[in-house]
Amino acid sequence: MIDSMSPKHQPHALDATGVAHTTAQLRAKHRLEASLLQQAVDHLTTIIGWPGFVALLSLAIFVWIAANLATAWIGLSPVDPPPFVWLQAMAAIGGLMMVALILTTQRRKDQLAEHRAELILELSISNDQKIAKIIELLEESRRDNPAITNRVDDQAMAMSAPSDTDAVLEAIKELRDDLS
Repeated sequence: MIDSMSPKHQPHALDATGVAHTTAQLRAKHRLEASLLQQAVDHLTTIIGWPGFVALLSLAIFVWIAANLATAWIGLSPVDPPPFVWLQAMAAIGGLMMVALILTTQRRKDQLAEHRAELILELSISNDQKIAKIIELLEESRRDNPAITNRVDDQAMAMSAPSDTDAVLEAIKELRDDLS
């Protein structure tokens, strides 16, 4: 028999799994919106960010230098003799490519962070409005209940109105200016 009062079956019960599912959906939607090119860039950035990549890159540079020095030592013409101009060119091009890959990936991650921040802001404003309504209803209930002495509660009256987001934003800006 299913317990209809268990948190899992209550229609408005707080459910951490539901919250986690919602954030997972946000990430999945962001991932699905990526073009094939963006997915390839993300994959390459993941490879470059792998700690083993530094070791493999160092090994490749060492082998390149050693092979060219060994070729010159045995009297053959090396592909890239010292000062290793080809190696320098590959390093410069590789560095530019890494910067471009990382910046492209970071820009995409910033978009996800911006969406998340907007969602948090919208939920915060919505919660502020709901809390104000609950306080307003509690105050109305207190006034309507003959068993409770009627009194004026200025703090409850102030809290029953939603926050003025423009005033809050202006106060934040002023605080930042004062601290600068």
